[in-house]
Amino acid sequence: MTTASFPPGPKGFPLIGDMLAFYREPHTFLLNLAREYGDIAHFRIGPLNAFLINHHDYIQDVLVNNYQNFAKGRILQRLKFLGGEGLITTSDHHYHRRQRRLIQPAFHRQRIAAYGAVMMEYGARMRERWQDGATLDIAQEMMRLTLAIVGKTLFDADIESEAKEIGEAWTIIMEKAPMLLVPFSELLDRFPLPSNRRFRKAKDRLDETIYRMINERRASGVDRSDLLSMLLQARDEEGDGGGMNDEQARDEALTILLAGHETMATSLTWTWYLLSQYPEAEAKLHAELDTVLAGKVPSVNDVAHLRYTRMVFAEALRLYPPVWLMGRQALNDYKIDSYVIPVNSLVFISQYVTHHDPRYYPDPFRFDPERWTPEAEDALPRFAYFPFSGGPRQCIGEQFAWTEGVLLIATLAQEWQMRLVPGHPVEPHPLITLRPGHGMRMTLERRKLVTGHQEVRAPLELTNL
Repeated sequence: MTTASFPPGPKGFPLIGDMLAFYREPHTFLLNLAREYGDIAHFRIGPLNAFLINHHDYIQDVLVNNYQNFAKGRILQRLKFLGGEGLITTSDHHYHRRQRRLIQPAFHRQRIAAYGAVMMEYGARMRERWQDGATLDIAQEMMRLTLAIVGKTLFDADIESEAKEIGEAWTIIMEKAPMLLVPFSELLDRFPLPSNRRFRKAKDRLDETIYRMINERRASGVDRSDLLSMLLQARDEEGDGGGMNDEQARDEALTILLAGHETMATSLTWTWYLLSQYPEAEAKLHAELDTVLAGKVPSVNDVAHLRYTRMVFAEALRLYPPVWLMGRQALNDYKIDSYVIPVNSLVFISQYVTHHDPRYYPDPFRFDPERWTPEAEDALPRFAYFPFSGGPRQCIGEQFAWTEGVLLIATLAQEWQMRLVPGHPVEPHPLITLRPGHGMRMTLERRKLVTGHQEVRAPLELTNL
């Protein structure tokens, strides 16, 4: 290894290093680390050397220019016993490219346009079920909504009735994730601990849904032109010509089902919270919806014209990025600036930290959708904003997410305002995603849609999905 000093960082404690501070409140620990020590900082998690990088050039080097020098971080490696070799968890670059080629057609622009109708209809059905003055946990409502949308659009399956069980199983798995980073945590998996039993039961519950969909599709032999059909029928024409067996299809289906609904639900939940706290931004959003939609239910064709709605969503993704932290493991010694990151070290890149850097975003904790005018967005360095990661590992469903976010915000905000229940605690709970730690209890208020001088309600013309 090239001889070089480590970058600055906290001294930590003997043996455990900074592990306690990191686990207690990791997003705050990393934010303070960047503030105190700059663009590259060193700390220890037990015996492991860890580095936080927080400069757009360094981030681009790791995620794009030199991505082959890094494997997925420890948490995602350990999550393989849930997600197998899915797109998110696999570290094999060749296998990742192969699987991505097989899945990519499900996210082509033409298909996303078709998915948009489903997004709108499920959103419209939810808003029709809501009652004026009702108090709901909006986090749970968004989880149910986005799970139903992913199930229908990508798997042509009605799993809305299973949303509660799937959500509970996924929460159990999410709660275990931070422990996966603990050194030697693999040994704990072998003990008959209550947490291990809960995890295995939750995994079996998720597998039950996925394998049922696969078996039913295999038995029917019907090509429904959705992601599941593509997984079962795809052949890698650019590579080995092979397809996917049931286990590989399960890995990808489970990954996309869970990641696709969890990240969107979390983002929407934070969006409703932020709008409730910033009435001027909410008023601008409503004005755009009333003007552009003129009382009709939004469609995919309206997305390009809902510019402020997109800015609202972009700013929510900045303040509360659903995937708030990415970890990589150095496969070789890696030089950044005058420092060398030793082989096998952990390298952390945090969307939450970078998105709150005042160099890029003045008054970084303020919700300001005007940051996302075309001119302001063009002036930002590429990796000052990366809610969907970047490089070869960039989220395959990014366009799906932008379409879904804008359509659901428009569909629900067109008719409803949400007000945080007084006294309800709001704080991020940084697991794999940045969930609200106590849910999001909010009271619904029906708003009046204004077109010209008339107050109207948007008409619903729903098809049978």
